[in-house]
Amino acid sequence: MPTFQVARLSTGISFPAIVFRMSKSKVAILRTSPATVLEDYHRLMNLADYQEALPKDKQTSLKINISWHFFYPACSTTPWQLDGVIRAMKKDGYSPGKMNGCHNRTVVIDSYLGERENKQVNVVNAHGLHNKHLYEPGVEWINVRDAVGDVADKFMVLNDVYPDGFMIPKDFIGSNIIHLPTVKTHVFTFTTGAMKNAFGGLLNEKRHWTHPVINETLVDLLMIQKKIHSGLFAVMDGTFAGDGPGPRCMVPHVKNVILASKDQVAIDAVAAKIMGFDPMKRLKFVRLAHEKGLGCGDPRDIEIVGDVDAANENWNFVGPFKKMTFASKMQHKIYWGPLRKPLEWSLKTFLAPWAYIASVLYHDSFWYPTHQKIVHKLLGSEWGRLFKNWEQLEIPAGDLDAKGWDNVGDAPAELKAQGMKLFMKSLKVLGTCVKEAPEFAARKRLRKDKDQ
Repeated sequence: MPTFQVARLSTGISFPAIVFRMSKSKVAILRTSPATVLEDYHRLMNLADYQEALPKDKQTSLKINISWHFFYPACSTTPWQLDGVIRAMKKDGYSPGKMNGCHNRTVVIDSYLGERENKQVNVVNAHGLHNKHLYEPGVEWINVRDAVGDVADKFMVLNDVYPDGFMIPKDFIGSNIIHLPTVKTHVFTFTTGAMKNAFGGLLNEKRHWTHPVINETLVDLLMIQKKIHSGLFAVMDGTFAGDGPGPRCMVPHVKNVILASKDQVAIDAVAAKIMGFDPMKRLKFVRLAHEKGLGCGDPRDIEIVGDVDAANENWNFVGPFKKMTFASKMQHKIYWGPLRKPLEWSLKTFLAPWAYIASVLYHDSFWYPTHQKIVHKLLGSEWGRLFKNWEQLEIPAGDLDAKGWDNVGDAPAELKAQGMKLFMKSLKVLGTCVKEAPEFAARKRLRKDKDQ
């Protein structure tokens, strides 16, 4: 039986530099199981005061995380996470007509394939929500300075990375957003969560230019979000949690926790602490955001509500740098190491697609097909069986009193090797990533504009 109490009251902290009004930071955390997960998400969000954060008369984008288009435990937004958030909002009077699923484009990730393979589109369609891919024709993007005004003068790095400015989705202005990350580590930012989830949605093309200054970039993006959104909230799924060289090639673990907060900095800090890391020392983006008063990154000064003992756990994760993959080692050498001078320049020219091709070939054509035992092992867990049997277990969208799934179905029979099938899928992704490469897409637009 979950217990509910307050672990620690926040102390008042004032920060110099950029000043945003910061209320007391609170993070809700609950232990959960398939039998109660829908009810738990509703309780979790209300413990974190989400209705105070998200006006009901505004459009709300559910910013779905797809870190890999293939299903890999702990990697991307889970279907029960998305389903639980939508049901909670509907139960509390939010109109489905004012909600939408939201996806960004990443050159090496096919979001259309990802939303199918991760069964997110099943949930969006079941609830009748509009499903928005931000790079589709008809989605308008505007210059960031037109959206945030003089806040842009306070950016730490984005003005240097993009001297001519950059574009953000116009529909984000004046709307709510809920980030739906998972608990996992990351080879660029050590861990990834709510703050990193804004990366793709607010930076359209050429976002890889920010990788050498990724931590400062996340702080700049949080400044943008606080300016443009009518409400900002995060719901993080830790039913599966990932350790190692994330956000893809991780070691997943069943951890049975979920978190929520209005404070993007605080929820990332608490998740990192549970994983076993000191967020103020290990997570540069958390420390920088904390120092600028954009949120609270010190777990000692964060109010914990819900299952307090869960927040005090230490999973003793090793982090992303102990057993890095070949690809992640090369990325570090290119962005921060000896290969930066000879190679980084190419990532800002029409030669950049070499990096996208290399990533797809390594991750999709080689690593994923040869590490299927990891996926198969986790599919035998309760959460894995719920995922595997999702289509047969879907609860009617109108049943808002359902607590969860008492029966998640049988464990899958021994799964057949799918190496060749996955390899063929990877080749399709490779074709898409080359076709959609921003360097090529930009040239196509220029030609189109000249023809018109």
